Amino acid sequence: MHFRNLTFNDLPTVVGELCKRIESLETVLKNSLAVQNKVKENHHVPMTVDEVCTYLGISKSSFYYKVKHGGIPVIKQGKHLFVYRDELDKWLETGRKVLKRILRLAGLPEDKNPNNLIMLALRKYAPPVRLAIVEQAIGTIPDLGLVIIDGIRDFLYDINSPSEATDIISRFMQWTDDRQIHIHTILHQNKNDENARGHIGTELNNKAETVMQVEVDKMDRTVSVVEAIHIRDREFEPFAFRINDEVLPELLDSYQPQEKKIGRPAKEPFDPYKEISESVHRAALDAAFTNVCITSYDDYLERLKEGYALQDIKLGHNKAVKVATFLSNKRMVIKEGKEYKINPDSHY
Repeated sequence: MHFRNLTFNDLPTVVGELCKRIESLETVLKNSLAVQNKVKENHHVPMTVDEVCTYLGISKSSFYYKVKHGGIPVIKQGKHLFVYRDELDKWLETGRKVLKRILRLAGLPEDKNPNNLIMLALRKYAPPVRLAIVEQAIGTIPDLGLVIIDGIRDFLYDINSPSEATDIISRFMQWTDDRQIHIHTILHQNKNDENARGHIGTELNNKAETVMQVEVDKMDRTVSVVEAIHIRDREFEPFAFRINDEVLPELLDSYQPQEKKIGRPAKEPFDPYKEISESVHRAALDAAFTNVCITSYDDYLERLKEGYALQDIKLGHNKAVKVATFLSNKRMVIKEGKEYKINPDSHY
C-alpha cells in the first residue's frame, strides 16, 4: 500500500500495514531457515532380517528365498544378515516397474503383491548359476503352472554349442514332464532369415510344442506382428500389437495379415558400412597395403579381396567395387597421382 501526503489521521492505517508486512517477512524467514536447517532422514541404515520382513510384509522363509534367488541386496556380518534401507528401496523400485506392467496387463491391483506370481532377478549371475536357480525354483515352488524365461540365451555361454543346447532342452522337457507345467521362452532370430539363432534355436524348433514369431511390420515399424511358425495344436490367425503411451502392448483389431512369399525373405543389398565394422575395415586395409605399391584399379580390387579375406570376409568383384567406393567416400583410401594409399588422417 502506497501513501502520499500522509496526515496524522493516516498513521494508524500505515502502522497496521507495516506490522502486517513485518509479520509476513518473519514467517518467510522462519520457513526458509527451517528448510535450511532441516536434517534429511538418513535411509542408509542397516535393517535386520525381522525388520526387512516387516517392511516387505513377507515371511522369513520368503526373505531367505529372495536373498538366494531374487537378488535382495544383503550384507553379511559374521552369522548375521543386514539390508540397507536405501538399497532395498532401489531393488524394490526396479522390480516394481516390471511387475506393474505385468499386473496391469493381467488386470490385477498394482498396490498388492500377488500370491501367485514370483519374479527372479538373475541378471548378475553366470549362466550355470541362473540355470541352477531356475531348476531349484521349479522344483520347490508349489502349485506351479506357467514359467516364463526371458530368454533362454542367458542359460548358455555359446548358442552354437550342441552339448549346452542338448542339456538345456533336456532339462526343459524334464521340468515340463515332472511338474506338468508350461514353459514359455524367448530367442532372437538370425538377421538374414527367420530361423532361431544357433544350435539352441534348432533344438527349440525340434522340441517345442509351439513356435511363435514376433517381428516388426515392414510397412509400419510401430507395429509388431505375432504369428505361429510351428504349432502342434490348432493354428491361429496372425495378430498385431503396438506399445501405447503407458508402455504397454495394445492389440490392433484392424490389423490385416499380409500374405508372405514362399522361401527366404529377399536379402538386402550388400552394405559395407552396416555389415563390416570399422576395426575390420582398418585391419583389412593394413593387410592389403602392406609392402605394396598399388597403381591400377584392378590390382587395387584384388588387394582388397585378399585383405578382407584375411578377416574372414569373402568379396566377389561386385562387393569389392562397393567396398572400394565406400572407402573412397569415407576418405579411408585416397589416390595420389596414380597410386592408391591409406589415408592416416581419415575419420570413420
